[in-house]
This record gives sequence, C-alpha cells and structure tokens, in this order.
Amino acid sequence: MRSRFWRRSIVLLIFTVTVVWSRTTGAQSTRGTSGDFSNNMHPLTQVPKGVILVKGAWSSSSDSLTPVPEGGAVRGNVYSNPYFGFAYVLPKDWTEKYKGPPPSDTGRYVLAQIRPEDTHKRESRGNILITAQDMFFTSIPAKNVMELAAYEKNNLQHDYRLELPITQTNIAGRPFTFFAYWSPVAQLHWYVLATEVRCHAVEFVFTSQDTKVLEGLVLEMNKMQMPAEANRGNGSANVSPVCINDYAYSKNLITRVDPIFTVHRFNPVPVRIIIDKNGRVKHIHFLSAFPDQAKAVTDACKQWRFRPYVKDGQPIEVETGIMFGRASAATSQAGNAAVD
Repeated sequence: MRSRFWRRSIVLLIFTVTVVWSRTTGAQSTRGTSGDFSNNMHPLTQVPKGVILVKGAWSSSSDSLTPVPEGGAVRGNVYSNPYFGFAYVLPKDWTEKYKGPPPSDTGRYVLAQIRPEDTHKRESRGNILITAQDMFFTSIPAKNVMELAAYEKNNLQHDYRLELPITQTNIAGRPFTFFAYWSPVAQLHWYVLATEVRCHAVEFVFTSQDTKVLEGLVLEMNKMQMPAEANRGNGSANVSPVCINDYAYSKNLITRVDPIFTVHRFNPVPVRIIIDKNGRVKHIHFLSAFPDQAKAVTDACKQWRFRPYVKDGQPIEVETGIMFGRASAATSQAGNAAVD
C-alpha cells in the first residue's frame, strides 16, 4: 500500500513540474535551458576573498514604495498582491513552500506556488500555481486573456486532452476565462482560470488527480478580494493607473532622451513606466535588466515629458510598456516601442 502511494506521489510531482515548465516556457522553447527558468542548479560554493560578484539581468524598480507584480507574498494563510490588488485566501492546510523565479524578459511571472502541508503523510491533493503574463511583452500571439487561453488550449502537449471547453464565468465579482485539460497517462487534471488586471493575464492553475478537489478549489476562489474593474484607474489614492499599450509614441511625447548604454549586451530590456498627471515619469519597473542598463534607462526616462492623459475632463495617471535594447521579433511585431 505504501509503495503504491509513493509511486502515485512521484507521478504527480513529475507531471506537475513538467506542466509548470511547459506553460512557463511555451513559445520560448527555442531560448534553451538557461536563463530565468534554468534547472541547471549548482551546489553552493564559498566566494574567494577579493572576488566581487556582479548580478546579471534581474527585475528592479526606481523606488521601493510603488508595488510591482513580483511583490506579492503569503502572510497569515493569504496570498496578497498589492500591484494586482487582490488577496487570495489559501485553502485550509495549504502553504507556499518555494518562491517563484524572477520574471522573464517576455513578462512571465510565477507569483506563487501553493500545495497542501505535510504531503508526505498522505496522498497529495494537488497543486496551485498563480502566474501572470504581461500582455505588453508576451511572445505569444495574443492580445487579451481570451486569446491567451485559446492559444494555450490549442497548443497542449500531444499526450494531453481537452476536458472542458473555454467558457466565461464570474468569480469574486470579476470576469474569468476558464478551461480544463487532463493527462490520461498520469490521471491528472488541470483547471485554468484567468482574468485581466493592468494589462496582465493573471492565471490560477489548479492541478489534482481528483476533480472534486479542483471543483472545491474553484468555489473557494469566491473568497478572494479583487479590484472591481480592470484597467480603469483614475490615478487617485489606492487606484491603479489606466493601462494603455503603446502610449510612449511620439504623438504623446513632448520630450524624449534616449538612454546611453556604455556596454552592448544584446539583451531585451522590458520596462513598465507610470506617468503622473503632469506627464512626468514617476515610476520605472524593469522586468529584466543589468544594473548599468537600469541606471541608463532611469536617467533617460526621468527627463521624458508626456502630454497628460485626460479622461472625462480630468488628467489621470497612465501605465505603459517600452522595450529597450534588442527586442525579440515577436515583441517588436506586437507594436511596443523599442529603443536600441
């Protein structure tokens, strides 16, 4: 009996890791096995005296007070993310054991990985993966949550089967896109629910061998606190800026200073900026950049001036994306402003 339990647990773990890998890399499979999601782990070694370690491309921001997508955390059995404005109540006896990797340069975030506590004492009930995809920088040919779900459904691995078609539903007062698929070999099921917040597709992916467990997890999502409306901020306190793709075009720019990169690293530098009511850049979020690149972009963007964005006769804050450095072909075709 015990050996059968361990075999089933190992199968569940292997297939869960496989799906997380495939869903995270997706259209980026040609990028190789290195980078943000590398599984090439090395043992810890002591740094020799006199050696200075320099951090590579990483996520960062121009200030520590403005929330960023990767800034969520689990506290008191609740995963809260101030950037997206939601709080997800974890199921009873579930916990976050591992933190996700940093965001990729195509805007893919692993926000949280949640599973039952003490899984070694009983059969695993499943896994919860919360992700976000920045729709400004995605390499997937999708402009919204529905198109993203359709792409994922149409590009399942050959041994997976669609279980439930794409449908629209409401959870915690917000519209969600839902579909489900399963693996006949591993007897695993995946329920995928996604909603759009601040031009990001926020996904909840539930995995289990028991569909009753999955149905219960979906029902418990109604305990979440979520922003009432997406992408309709007015720049006031506790309300997110309005999210507009391709806002950093010449028609909206009064003054523009290009960053000067002293070292050509040939990597894309995806950046999100928040423009205040007066048309000045008030916040810069780097999804992936070397420190010298972040400094060059910050020095330049702080000199940019925009025409204030006006809605209903009132100026409001705007959030938009810009690709600096060498943008990927897919991102360039999507229309984001790119600067070499």
